[in-house]
Amino acid sequence: MCAAGRRRGRRERALLWCVLVAAWEAAWGQLRYSVPEEMPKGSFVGDVAKDLELELPALRQRDLSILDKGRTQYFALHGKTGHLVTAQRIDREQLCRLLEKCVLRCEVIVEGEMQVYGIEVEITDINDNAPSFQESETQLRISETTAPGSRFPLARAHDPDVGRNSLQSYELSGDEHFSLAVQAGPGGDQRPELVLAKALDREEAAFHELVLRASDGGEPARTGTARIRVAVLDANDNAPVFSQAEYTVRVPEDVPVGSVLVTVRATDADEGLNGHVKYSLKKVSHMALEIFQLDVETGAITLVRSLDFEEGDSYEVEVQAEDGGGLSGMAKVAIVVTDVNDNAPELTVSSALSAISEDAPSGTVVALLHVQDRDSGANGEVRCSMAERLPFRLEKSFEDYYRVVTARELDREEVAEYNVTVRAADGGSPALWSSAVLALRVLDVNDNAPVFAEARYSARLPENNAAGALVLTVRAADADWGQNARVRYRLSEGRVRGSPLSSYVSVQAETGALYALRSFDYEEVREVWLWVRAEDGGAPALSSNVSVRLVIVDENDNAPQVLYPPAAAAPGAGWAGVELAPRSAEPGALVAKVVAVDADAGQNAWLSYELAKATEPGLFRVGLHSGEVRTARFLLARDAARQSLVVVVKDNGRPALSATATLTVVLAESVAELLAELGSAAAAPDEPAGSLTRWLVVAVAAVSCLFLAFLLLLLALRLRRWRWRRSQLPAAGSGAFRGIPASHFVGIDGVRAFLHSYSHEVSLTADSRKSQLRLSGGSCCDTLPAQPPPDEPVPLLAEDPASARRADPAAPPVSSSDETFSATLPSAASLPVPPCSVSRLGRFSCEEGKTLVSNALCAGASCSGQANMGLCLSVTAGVGGRRSGATVALNFLSARLCRD
Repeated sequence: MCAAGRRRGRRERALLWCVLVAAWEAAWGQLRYSVPEEMPKGSFVGDVAKDLELELPALRQRDLSILDKGRTQYFALHGKTGHLVTAQRIDREQLCRLLEKCVLRCEVIVEGEMQVYGIEVEITDINDNAPSFQESETQLRISETTAPGSRFPLARAHDPDVGRNSLQSYELSGDEHFSLAVQAGPGGDQRPELVLAKALDREEAAFHELVLRASDGGEPARTGTARIRVAVLDANDNAPVFSQAEYTVRVPEDVPVGSVLVTVRATDADEGLNGHVKYSLKKVSHMALEIFQLDVETGAITLVRSLDFEEGDSYEVEVQAEDGGGLSGMAKVAIVVTDVNDNAPELTVSSALSAISEDAPSGTVVALLHVQDRDSGANGEVRCSMAERLPFRLEKSFEDYYRVVTARELDREEVAEYNVTVRAADGGSPALWSSAVLALRVLDVNDNAPVFAEARYSARLPENNAAGALVLTVRAADADWGQNARVRYRLSEGRVRGSPLSSYVSVQAETGALYALRSFDYEEVREVWLWVRAEDGGAPALSSNVSVRLVIVDENDNAPQVLYPPAAAAPGAGWAGVELAPRSAEPGALVAKVVAVDADAGQNAWLSYELAKATEPGLFRVGLHSGEVRTARFLLARDAARQSLVVVVKDNGRPALSATATLTVVLAESVAELLAELGSAAAAPDEPAGSLTRWLVVAVAAVSCLFLAFLLLLLALRLRRWRWRRSQLPAAGSGAFRGIPASHFVGIDGVRAFLHSYSHEVSLTADSRKSQLRLSGGSCCDTLPAQPPPDEPVPLLAEDPASARRADPAAPPVSSSDETFSATLPSAASLPVPPCSVSRLGRFSCEEGKTLVSNALCAGASCSGQANMGLCLSVTAGVGGRRSGATVALNFLSARLCRD
């Protein structure tokens, strides 16, 4: 029991040791199995999935398979069970002729992990071959004089099996004259020898028949036999002797066929037939018989088939030299084949990716390569390399396996596809090499935002464009590929004049075309700023913006608009523009001014004026750019009292647009003439002319009465002041007024008073409550205050200019040079003493009700100050945009009173 327990313990320890060794080998990527030869196809070899600790459900995902290197596949792998089985019947003697240990190797790859595991399967021998002799029958010639104890080499049997299944023993049977002796050779092999146990007698027996049996150690044992026929000869006492007991020759594997590798020589001291030596091969393998040939006469060993170091690196044969008397000698010939670099490295792609994402991290495995060289030594040392400029590198994986991994991150926009060439070169001289090309496509990742072709866009769009007109096209390019490079456009939010930007313009999402959704008006919108966003189709999407400036270009779509003279509101509502011109006007005198504006801009708003039609051609002219209507010559008596002028106002657009203004200029020297002209012009078709005249006379009479009352009041105030200052006037003969022309003095009650003359140019605009007054200093000499303060008396007599200046600091300086200044005329109701407006040609635009009083006061002042100057007052007053003939007549009457 104790002995049985110890044996069981030893078995358990041995089993545990085997399990540990298998686990250690599996951890280092190497599995070892053994299987007997001659097993049928599909026989179980080992459980690879279990030894590699792979779960069965994950086998399909990991794709476990045996690498195909283009050789004969002796094993197969079941994908579902992970079992390694035989793919065909394996003959150990055929695969491993000269090897003591027969091991077949294969590699298993796990595609999902890019991992390779090596598998070694030892093919164990079975006793499937019986010992055999090269010749089934051998004839020996032995002289009858041969002494007992002589030994004669016999042909050895050959058994391809190994171990106990190989040749183990020899047995000889058949005759008492001979016995068998087995000698151990240098390599441990058995060499049978025939020993002469008893002297021969040819006369007793000329031939002896023997049987040599060779047995192996299998169970059951297998045997092979050879028949030996011994012929008894007459005496031959010298056997052939080789010059060397062992011949060794080294030949390269590329030696040409037909070359003599070595020549063996043996000599025999006998003469005649007993001295003639012939050579034969003994103990030679079947492969050696196919490669070498021995010349029986010369002993030359010739190459009959090319050598291959990878098939066999050495061969041993035994050569027997036999003379004519039957004596022989043996010599051993060893032929060593040296390797020549005749095999290029074999580079195969075990597994490879066809595509890789550009954001794959550095170190990602791209391909798994296997390299081998059938040469040996330096000729079989293989070095793999690849181009340095590529973003890949080689790493040693397992034995002769290499991995191609990424050396850095890839960029598809730089290189979209790689053709990676891996080169394998051996260490021979010259070196042989082979290469493999890996085609790798880089998959795109959305890592580039769209980029516009321009940093900013600008376009000019003429106004009054058609709705839906193409403005411009923005273009953005994306360096990515596929959906990531598909760019779509849209407008950023914004407002134009309080309205959403999308109501003005739109962008086509696919093409980037910008369209106007409405017709633009330059007078409303002159430019539009907007942002266009380009967005790609990646996930997440990337985008970029660009500014677009849309400039609205003005077109000549607005005709000039005449502000003055205003157009008549309705037929019979009065005159569109009536101007009064005295017949005494000189050439160049200002009669009227046409005022017009144009809503366009630039040259489309440049206006020019042209007299298109006149009652008397050549009587008036119009300023080209000012629109001023002036007399072109002196007025003649034959000229019609009522002149109708049509002024055309044109802009500078293409084509030019225009407007017309109609002016009526009345030439009048007397009230009757004026009233007649105005009455005939102002009378409506359904209103009698007498009714209008009657109303005009009533208006003139009322205003005249008011004017006379004001003159009387003014005269009383003047007389009071004159008396107060009379005592302060110098004597008539004093020199206070020396150098002053006499025309500047008038006499009032024997008193000489200094008068101040004025010259005014009045410019008035239609419907305006303020007018521009232009004073020309050229007609003023020794200027007195134009209007004294309300709390000071207005002097009628002459004063010292210096004292007058001290009394009124605001008065304009005394000057004899031309001086022009402008002042705004206040309404007449706000002045205690209205300013005097006297000119040869002038016009007022006053409010209704104040106009009559202002003109009446002005006329009264002119009468009191300049009754003898002979001036003519021309006034045109506007009442609510309409012209009143009564007002014109009253002004004319006031002017006549001043003249008279």
